[in-house]
Parts: sequence; C-alpha cells; structure tokens
Amino acid sequence: MKKKLVSLALATALLVGVSSVAEGAFFSKKKAKTEVAAVEVDANSPGWKQDKTEETFDWYINFSWYKGKWGRDGATQTITEDTGVTAKYIMPIGDGGQKVTTMIASNTLPDLLTVGWYEGAYNDLIEGGLVYAIDELAEKYDPYFFKVASKEKLGWYTEKDGHVYGYPNASYTEEDLENGKDSIISNQAFMVRKDIYEAIGSPDMTTTEGFLNALVKAKEMFPEVDGQSLIPIVGTEFSNSDSSFGGYLQDFLAVPMEQDGKAYDRRKNPDYIKWLKMFRKANEMGLINPEIFVDKRQQIEDKMVQGRYFAMMYPHIDALQPLTNIYNNNPERMYISVPGPKNSNGDEHTLPGPGISGWTVTMISKNCKNPAKAIRFFTYMMSEEGNRTAFFGKEGYSWEYVDGTPKLLPEVAEMRATQREQYDQLHGGDYMNWMFMDNAMQLRLWPDETVGAMTQVRDFTKGKVQPRFIYERWDPTGQQEEAIISQKTGLKWAATMPKLLTAETDAEFDEILESYFADSEKAGIQKLWDYRTVKMNENKAKLGM
Repeated sequence: MKKKLVSLALATALLVGVSSVAEGAFFSKKKAKTEVAAVEVDANSPGWKQDKTEETFDWYINFSWYKGKWGRDGATQTITEDTGVTAKYIMPIGDGGQKVTTMIASNTLPDLLTVGWYEGAYNDLIEGGLVYAIDELAEKYDPYFFKVASKEKLGWYTEKDGHVYGYPNASYTEEDLENGKDSIISNQAFMVRKDIYEAIGSPDMTTTEGFLNALVKAKEMFPEVDGQSLIPIVGTEFSNSDSSFGGYLQDFLAVPMEQDGKAYDRRKNPDYIKWLKMFRKANEMGLINPEIFVDKRQQIEDKMVQGRYFAMMYPHIDALQPLTNIYNNNPERMYISVPGPKNSNGDEHTLPGPGISGWTVTMISKNCKNPAKAIRFFTYMMSEEGNRTAFFGKEGYSWEYVDGTPKLLPEVAEMRATQREQYDQLHGGDYMNWMFMDNAMQLRLWPDETVGAMTQVRDFTKGKVQPRFIYERWDPTGQQEEAIISQKTGLKWAATMPKLLTAETDAEFDEILESYFADSEKAGIQKLWDYRTVKMNENKAKLGM
C-alpha cells in the first residue's frame, strides 16, 4: 500500500509541468546575466556535478509540430534534479525560418536554440556572430566537455575560423556505422495496410505494373473505410519540397548520388521517370486522391489513424504516434513494410541512414543569461548520464537496473508500445526530448528490445542503409549565387511535381518535365551541381577518404 501511495504521488507530480512559451512570448533584449557559479574548472570532472545552481533557460525548438513540455515527465524532472536546469520550450507557429529571422532582427534570441543544420538559420546565427563558440565556452567553464564530445563531430562542425558553434543530435561517425551496421535503420519506409495487402493477395509492388495493379485491387475491394473513401497512396506533404515522390522515391530506386565522380540531376534517371509516369497513370485512373497535394502533416496523420491509406511512402519515425494509436485501437489495420519500388534491375533499395551531420544542432545564443551553466548543461545532455535519462526516463518510476543494465518496467514498456501519448507525457523517455539524443550510444549500450507498432517497419530497413557522409552539408547557403539558384529551381520543382502527376497524358508529362529541365538550365543549375561536386570532394578530404 505504501509503495502504491508513493507511486500515485509521483505520478501526480509528473503531471504538473512547466508550460511551453507560446509564439508571442516576450524576451527581454537585455537579459540580466546570471552570476557564474564558483566551480573549480577540472578537465577530469564534469562541471554539472559541481554546479547545482538553479537556472531556467528559454529554449527555442525550430519545429512547429514539437509538443514537448519541460517538467511534466520523469525524464525532464530528472534532468532538472541532476543539473539544476529548467527549460521553457518555445516553438514557432508556422514558418520556423521566419520566426528565427524575426528574433534576429529584434535582438530577442532566447538562451538556447535547436535548428536544422540544413536550415538557413544555422548559418545566419553563426555569420551574424549571434551564438557562442561552444569550444571556447568549454575551455573556459567546463573542459570535461571534450571528454564526452566526439572529436569527429566537433571536427565536422568546425567552421573556417576554427571554432564550433553547435552540437548535433542523431549523429553517427564512420566507426559508429561500422560497429552497428547490422542494426542501423533508415527513417524512410514504404508501408501498406496489412489486412488490405493480404486480402489482395500480397502482390509484388517492386515493379510499376505490380504497384499499379495493387492500387487498383485495393480500391476495388476496399472502396471505403468507415464511410470515407480509401486513399490508395500517399507521401509526405507537398510544400516547398517535392514530397516522397522526389528524392525519397529515387532512394528506393537506388538512383546513385553521383555520376562519373560528379554531382548531377537524379531526376533525369530513366527508372525514376518511368515510376513518375506510373503515378501519373494512377492519377488518370482515379487512384490518387487530390487531398494528398494539399494535406499538411497533421491532416495526413489524422487519416493514418483512420486507416484510410492503403500504401504510404512516409518516414516511419514521423508516423510513430498515429501508427501506435492504430496498433493499440485497431490492430487489424496496422501497417507493415514490404519491398517497395525498385529499378529495372531489381536492385535493393539504397536508403539514407544517419550521418555525421545528424538531424539538428543545438546552439547557445549570446543573449544567454548564463553561458557557463549552459555549456555544463550541454556536457550533461551529451553524456551517458544524460542520454540514459533521455532514453529511459526516471529511475524507479520508468526503469530499474536488471543485472547492471537499465530496463523499462514491464508496465512502462507496455504503455510505450500501446499508449504512446500517455507514455510521452508521464515518462518522456525514448528521446521524447531528442535535442541531444545519441542513437549510436543507445544502440551500443541499451539496444531497444521493445516490441511495438513500428518494430517490423523499423527492422525492415536494416541492411538497406547507405552511408552518405560525403554528400552532407554540400548545399550552398545564404546569398551565394548557387544558393539562390538552388532555391529558385527547388521551388520550381515543387510546383512542377503536382503538374507531372496530374498530367492528362504521357506526352503532356514529357512536355512539362522538359520545360522544367530547360528552365533550370537557364537558371544556371549546372553551377549548383558544380558546387556540390566541389563540396563532395572537400568532404572526402575532410573524412580522409
């Protein structure tokens, strides 16, 4: 009874959290600097173990879909207990890039920022001198940082001035990939609704003919789902990119990233064009729902939960929440991975996996009220202690040691597999707070054995991952001529894709595609390929290849 009362009290406490700051949150242009705690700088001892002073950081996450709230779950509560740091998450409403631009212009940058390294904001913050060099902060306030930081990752992110301005998450070194080659997964997935797929005879969907026939049979046998029309195929949202029908599809077709040692336009690949024409034919036959061209991520995921899609070319991690809901509430409608589109040779998919650049980079603004505390916080979050907490949650509440290894409590593992939203709110593990997640460390120290909605989908990608280190960070940025060309032709391609898929005939498709290629040549797209080739060769040299 005493144990139950303690658990009840803890659960109640975990539900009380610090709310994230809304879009209109006010940041003082002149933040009061916090006095640096008197900590003896020691290269052999992490600063966070000595510095337990309380500090609250405003932390901007440049993704409008993120729903984290510091303090409501066991993971973030434990981080606060260990470091003294509390965070107020701030997320944009709408265009994150515009939000960062506004904060820069108004000098209202928060203490910490997490942005994609591929976003313009990353370079704008560095080039504007608006963020601290974390290597300098570490040398001054917490040299132990260099014991937990990866030398390879620091080297990769070292700028021309010799300094590093942010640390990545989800980043893998070559050694990480080699050591985990049998367990590395890709986020790119081709999924089908299992019951429908089996009902139509589990067809081969690796060829254009087989794929189209599968869509036809699915629509004929299952025209509706709970009174709403079945949507035979869907990809990621169409926005300023080209959806899953672009590079995503090219990866399934094993279209190479370079040709004769040079970057080139993968969209000219004959197999890729053949598959796009198949999708055009599918649209002509009424198998592509017009909604897929306008739906945003939330609308797509709402329809996932309803089981309205037969086939999906969609990142499985992004679909975790809706597919867990299906797994829990309508298991007969669960989605599985099967072999998807292949080229005319039938080559195995070459899917992108984790790279050394990672996914996002976290930086310390020069508006930060306590940069010394911030770099010590970085050291903790990057460490084994920090990653263990971010992955498992609170010891005794979410997990316990079994033979010296952290293991989720059985009821927590069950909640994670079947009640994802509740798990996120109460426990916050499995990198719900992902800004410093080190997946390679997790796979090495705590292999995930939990069975859930995404187990088969995730495991299906193993052995199909192709390292792409040399193609990372090869895009031009800022106001470079090549960057302007990239943006202009990219927007043109995003507008062209729906026109290709909705063309009335193959002849019209050819005309639209040739017009795009002609316009992109006039815009100087060859300069973009030349730029990427130079960067590719620089990356090879940087990596000693």
